[in-house]
Amino acid sequence: MGERIGTVQFGLLAVLAGMAAATPASAADPPALVATQTEYKIHAGDVLLVGVYDDPKMPPMNVTVTPDGKFSFPLIGNLVAGGKTPDQLRVEMETKLRKYVAEPIVTVTVVDTKGNVAYVIGQVSKPGQILMNPAVNILQALSMAGGGNPYAKMDNIIVIRNSAGGQRVLNFRYGQVASGKSLEQNVQLEGGDVVVVP
Repeated sequence: MGERIGTVQFGLLAVLAGMAAATPASAADPPALVATQTEYKIHAGDVLLVGVYDDPKMPPMNVTVTPDGKFSFPLIGNLVAGGKTPDQLRVEMETKLRKYVAEPIVTVTVVDTKGNVAYVIGQVSKPGQILMNPAVNILQALSMAGGGNPYAKMDNIIVIRNSAGGQRVLNFRYGQVASGKSLEQNVQLEGGDVVVVP
């Protein structure tokens, strides 16, 4: 009887060991980095800290992205930064610098997001520019603008957004969102969006 129990225990240990060995090593590995919609995209007016690691001729320096979305860097010249993530810009700079520098390691850091702004206009307490750091949705923008005044038509709010195909309009019904309905209307604002409260 004792021999049988020992055999069963040994068999159970063998099964558990086999399961552990069959578990793919990648299960413990961290997930691969995938670009998401929440990654910050550089805007005109943003300040970047850009440099090449361990190269005294190209130490880190602050550059301001110009209104056309560009900035200038030694050996490369003008680069388009607007609309790209810092990582996309870093990869592009490393590729271009390989003509002049062996294995360049570029650093790109956003140090000031002055270009990431939206605007709230119309019947609100504090119309004007809103700095988004890093992201603000419509309800948050309305709150930052002090909310609607007594004359505001809160169920007729629109967001005017520039896109590659031209301007488009997003509708926002405050009453629906405030009551927990149609929450998909409460989108994250993008740089340059204009929230109009009639």
